[in-house]
Amino acid sequence: MAKNKNSQVKLVLTQLITDIFEKNKNIALNHKQVAAKLNLTDGASAETILEILVEQTEKGIFIRPERGKFRLKELKTFVTGTVDMTADGSAFIVPDDEFEKDIYIAPRKLRNALNGDKVKVYVFAKKTSGRKNEGEVVEIISRVKTDFIGVAKVSERFAFVIADDRKMHQDIFVPLSDLNGAKNGQKVQVAITDWPEGAKNPIGKIINVLGTQGENDTEMNAILAQYGFPLSFPAEVEKEANAIPENVSEAEIKGRKDFRDTVTFTIDPADAKDFDDAISFKKLANGNYEIGVHIADVSHYVKPNSALDKEAYERATSVYLVDRVIPMLPERLSNGVCSLRPNEDKLCFAAVFELDEEANILNQWFGRTVIHSDRRFSYEEAQEVIETKQGDFAEEILKLNELAYILRDRKFKNGAISFESTEVKFKLDERGKPTGVYIKERKDAHKLIEDYMLLANKKVAEFIAKKGNGKNKYTFVYRSHDSPNLENLNNFATFASRFGYKINMKTDKDIAKSLNYLMLDVEGKKEQNMLTQLAIRSMAKAIYTTKKTSHYGLAFDHYTHFTSPIRRYPDVMVHRLLAIYLDGGKSANIDEYENASSHSSAMEKRAADAERASIKYKQAEYLEENIGSIYTGIISGVTEWGMYVEISENKCEGMVRLRDITDDFYVLDEKNYCIVGQRKHKKYQLGDEVQIKVKKVDLSKRQIDFTLIQD
Repeated sequence: MAKNKNSQVKLVLTQLITDIFEKNKNIALNHKQVAAKLNLTDGASAETILEILVEQTEKGIFIRPERGKFRLKELKTFVTGTVDMTADGSAFIVPDDEFEKDIYIAPRKLRNALNGDKVKVYVFAKKTSGRKNEGEVVEIISRVKTDFIGVAKVSERFAFVIADDRKMHQDIFVPLSDLNGAKNGQKVQVAITDWPEGAKNPIGKIINVLGTQGENDTEMNAILAQYGFPLSFPAEVEKEANAIPENVSEAEIKGRKDFRDTVTFTIDPADAKDFDDAISFKKLANGNYEIGVHIADVSHYVKPNSALDKEAYERATSVYLVDRVIPMLPERLSNGVCSLRPNEDKLCFAAVFELDEEANILNQWFGRTVIHSDRRFSYEEAQEVIETKQGDFAEEILKLNELAYILRDRKFKNGAISFESTEVKFKLDERGKPTGVYIKERKDAHKLIEDYMLLANKKVAEFIAKKGNGKNKYTFVYRSHDSPNLENLNNFATFASRFGYKINMKTDKDIAKSLNYLMLDVEGKKEQNMLTQLAIRSMAKAIYTTKKTSHYGLAFDHYTHFTSPIRRYPDVMVHRLLAIYLDGGKSANIDEYENASSHSSAMEKRAADAERASIKYKQAEYLEENIGSIYTGIISGVTEWGMYVEISENKCEGMVRLRDITDDFYVLDEKNYCIVGQRKHKKYQLGDEVQIKVKKVDLSKRQIDFTLIQD
């Protein structure tokens, strides 16, 4: 232990010595000068410093430019970054500086760092053979999380939790006094409380017993807890929500544009309860059309810094799992007060447009409105009106659809990209068990609503961006989508060409045009989902930001999210800012809104990951009943340990492990998206059709294993 402690002191001292050279622009110093700068004036410390300098010179960290003096061979011996764990317990550190290369860390050099942690790493001298960058964790700057979801294993003398997270390699020991009533085999949430120096396993306490493993509610709650979404609202938040009156006062109506006598309706999914948006329609005397996009006025009810607002900010989004919605706002607001239910007066924030027969915008107005929705349509009901040309408000819906087609066509001509990936839905029994899988279709009724929402989002963003030109720039929350990384897009274009699809890479418009042709061409074909997913992966990710940047995927110079404040916090911020600027107010604090935008982007990603996890769980649950069944599938991904196959009829995805393909030794050819047999050179390529058998399902890990049926 003394030896271990001594090496630890030396490591810390090495870091301090390196800092001295970095702070002094790497000028050559002798060991006494270094000691003086560290305020270590005793002889023993100076000797230890000399010893370290000599050792580190032999390792290639320092050089001796003149006798007795040292300096760093290269600056940046210490790097900060994020831990990315691998399956074998080692890790790569992804440096904060994007120009630095990843650093490999052996398992014994991780010093209890966990996946996602922010750490400081000591980088060893570069070796001529082996890995280029190797290092050792010297400090855990911050833990990304201390809570884990897993299964409790309880015996008479001790207990531990096996985490579901595949990148958490250590079991967490739990003293019997900290079990919180958990029984053996139950699914739990455990918090790490201590990790003693030199101990292999952390110590924790169970903070939440989620229930019996394998039960639907338990597993869905486990996914929510895993991604950091609370399972209920604090009492203070519920109390605030319950105190808000349902009825709209006459005084409030007086300060708004009244649309209660204008034809207005909502179109939403059949099972929706939170109606964010309504469309109003009026034919004007001049032959043009007044179309209003009315959005629930959440910011009227949710005031800044209230308990409701703080909770909504933290959540930042509603979460849509396979069988439930975890709302951003309590149900009284999301399904009641704010929801634009039919035959009720409701407060809205609106974007109202005057359009001619060619869908040109002649006038626009933004402001607060009051509406009285005449009808609540499901997408299916609205679609029936479009297809049969009869039913409630048929004239209005058909004209709205006609104008939406023109808006859509114009958007694509301007370079927007149409990604139509297939969406999987499950038929569930009363216990939440999947009894069937089907593909959700997007028809004209869906697209109609989407086109008017896009129009409102675009025009609100343009209005603020142009209003704030010159010196008086207005802080605003934009939805930004960067142009794609050309290397990623080139790789995708090369791959798509194998299926006979050509991508013209000359300009952004050419790229968009070819991608749209591809998406149209691929519709209904076996490779549709895989090529769409790969195309999306080659794109940059959309984020929220206060910077006035364009939206590449939609080909809009300015874009925001204005239309869903019941389920997205950025839309609430947009409503607040728009209200301030319409009233002639000053620009808001940019740092405050940039931080809120970053937080919203991070939570959006977390919600998408939770939704994906719930789909994976239901797919695994569905195939658990079909072990031994044979299906046709498409190779949807290749890795060094296996290939992913997506079953064509139900879109469930599982893995064929390379070790289970017995006719040859297969290795990954990353560049060509395939695995290749080393003796017979047989290839399995992304997009190939294969036959598989369902081999094994691990529900707790949401993993499906297939075996390949070979010729």
